[in-house]
Amino acid sequence: MRMVMTKTVLACVFIAVGISITIAAQSRPRAQGLRQVGQRATTPVLSEGHPSTKPVLSTVRSFDGLRTNGVEGLRMTGVEGPSVKLRVLFNRYQAPVMTVFIADADGNNERPLVPNHGLDYSPSYSADGHWVVFTAERDGQADIYRIHTDGTGLQQLTDDPAFDDQGALSPDGKTLAFVSTRSGGTANIWLMDLSSKRYTNLTQHPSGNFRPSWSPDGGWIAFTSDRDSQPGSNPGMWEHLQSTGVYVIKADGKDMRRLTRNDGVAGSPSWSADGQKVLFYETDEVGAYLAKSGQSRTEIGSIDVMTGERKQYTASNETKLSPRWLSDGRISYIKRAGDDTGGLRIWQPNRRVDTVIRGAVRNASWSPDGKSVVYERISRLGSTEHLVPTFSPDAEFELFLNEPFAFFSPDGTKLLYSQYGLGKSATTGLEFSSTQNTSIEVMTASGTDKHTLFHREGFSAFSGVWSPAGDEIALSVGRYFRAAGLPPAQIGLIEPDGSNFRLIVDDGMNNGFASWSPDGTRLVFKRGRQLVIMSLADRKITPLTDDAHYNNFPQWSPTSDLILFTSDRDGDFELYTIRQDGTQLRRLTNVRGNDAHAAWCSAGDWIVFSSARRGFKDEMALYDAVPQPYGEIFAMRADGSDLRQLTDNKWEDSSAACRPERPVVSTVIGTGTPGYSDQAEN
Repeated sequence: MRMVMTKTVLACVFIAVGISITIAAQSRPRAQGLRQVGQRATTPVLSEGHPSTKPVLSTVRSFDGLRTNGVEGLRMTGVEGPSVKLRVLFNRYQAPVMTVFIADADGNNERPLVPNHGLDYSPSYSADGHWVVFTAERDGQADIYRIHTDGTGLQQLTDDPAFDDQGALSPDGKTLAFVSTRSGGTANIWLMDLSSKRYTNLTQHPSGNFRPSWSPDGGWIAFTSDRDSQPGSNPGMWEHLQSTGVYVIKADGKDMRRLTRNDGVAGSPSWSADGQKVLFYETDEVGAYLAKSGQSRTEIGSIDVMTGERKQYTASNETKLSPRWLSDGRISYIKRAGDDTGGLRIWQPNRRVDTVIRGAVRNASWSPDGKSVVYERISRLGSTEHLVPTFSPDAEFELFLNEPFAFFSPDGTKLLYSQYGLGKSATTGLEFSSTQNTSIEVMTASGTDKHTLFHREGFSAFSGVWSPAGDEIALSVGRYFRAAGLPPAQIGLIEPDGSNFRLIVDDGMNNGFASWSPDGTRLVFKRGRQLVIMSLADRKITPLTDDAHYNNFPQWSPTSDLILFTSDRDGDFELYTIRQDGTQLRRLTNVRGNDAHAAWCSAGDWIVFSSARRGFKDEMALYDAVPQPYGEIFAMRADGSDLRQLTDNKWEDSSAACRPERPVVSTVIGTGTPGYSDQAEN
């Protein structure tokens, strides 16, 4: 019998970017490649265009792990791109700092497995014990590698602009099963023949499909999927929940069926040595969401693949994840906790439980002889990001990681942003990026001369925005992205030198996220559930929308009377525009999955935003501290056309902002010679 207990969910004040688990994905062709580490490779990248247009082909060049937008080869454009290259800044919230470790079975002799390691995760032993397959993000995108257990022989197995993760080698070592978003944008289970480099989409479904596990004879693959489920949103919140089941499918793609019950959450399947049973963890949908903070109860169970007989092994009020069969009826699993009991544990048939490796370790995989184990070890949750270049699949957009709510001065020489505070996670005992006690910072557009513009102890300060004249800055101060209470959410003004701070909205309502009118005489902002416009001359407030639905993140066009915002008036949060007089409401997006955190770009010609339309790329319960691990950055024309997906990863990307940069690099066909032009090619 399954027992699930969850703790109370705290209601937060402001709507952040939302999520979705079901996606109607456009088909996007992707180039495929494979290279040995240390070799030079050029990988063609196809960027997604509007359905009625052809995609744009650019190139990406890799040199010793550094990937940059290349300029060689053929560039074909089906639509006219931006007249200048757009520089997009966005925040990747709470992505952990972690790498892959290896240790003896008793936890001794722990050491990093990968030399010159970066962000590495999802380790998996090969059946012969000679290789460890893992995922590495060396340049902002995830590819799959393998390495010998002594840290030698590093090889890159996948090389694609899509997200690749969760690799597992077949028992004979000839085929790699892995999760990828190639050819469709959503997470499917793919197979790659290591000899021929041929790829096959095994699951072929617009849902999320995760954590492939080979049966001992190599005939079947067990995996997790959120297909055929609509679990809704976290009660009282905006985050979508995830409902997953464990499925099995033959390696040839036939005879797929679900093993676990239709409701709730089951994940991380692991086969028994005789191939008769599959082990998994289970909870309910809210429990999977709260697992990120160790606030839910999960249990370990198994099911007989042929008879369907179920067995539960644990019964404790703990967050238990990533179960694996061991010899003599033992089971290993990860306990998520900040005390000495957190880490890699082993359950004995006599119900004794021992912790063998303590701390924030995740996703353990054991050697076939049981003498060693590989796993992720987290050293920090989130990191400080200031103009960090990251991979872009589109040659007309440059991408940079930054702290949230970036906003350039009118002359483009300075940059405002919100700096996360530092906290200590009760779940891991590690430092993390906290939305409490944040400050407004300013630096030059090149990242120098950083200094604090505004900070008030105990307050969150977000969304600093320059006036069109550059002589004042509006900012949101109070209680954001946490439980309702004091201090209240307020709006203030401050001079660019940090002087003359004063509140202009202090009415006890939930106010925030102001945006200036083009003439600098008014502000539009969120007040409770509605949007309002304030005249700065007389402080008169005029409603722009009603409060029958949530409306948030208003952005006044820099060149017109249009106001861009997000609203759940039609179900999911979508993007809309409305005239400043409240007329001509227009819906710009219409897909399953929330769209939010939008900003105007290129004098109002483009919009960048965060979207959940591609869905989950892993099991929700496996994340630490990341509340919405499905937000990706997209760009589109101001009328909603010419959609471009700019990021593709398993983290939460949001709060995009941009400014025009240098002209697009064009190429003379056949010469590989770059040249700058003021207009994109036709």
